[in-house]
Amino acid sequence: MEVDIKTVRRLCQVDAVRWTNHVAQRLIKRDISPDEVMEVLLCGDIIEQYPSDYPYPSCLLYAMVHNGRPLHVVCSVGAGQIFVITAYEPDKDRWDETFTRRKKEEV
Repeated sequence: MEVDIKTVRRLCQVDAVRWTNHVAQRLIKRDISPDEVMEVLLCGDIIEQYPSDYPYPSCLLYAMVHNGRPLHVVCSVGAGQIFVITAYEPDKDRWDETFTRRKKEEV
């Protein structure tokens, strides 16, 4: 089952967001604020779906946040909650200029 953006936004609005220990450590290391992550969840677009992830389906979201910084957020949705898994600034060498499509790897 794929993650629906309307569900992501609704769960954010009712404060059903859960932060993993992993994402807390990554946010500090990458100098990303929880507010920036929430901005991606509330205003971003789903650019990849991972419907077979366990225990819940997950997705990759992208948004250019208010300070002009591109961010990717991976989250899963299940049991009436969003679980934020990780967040990072996309690498220009691995993503196209829109940060929404992976570049083809050269063989």
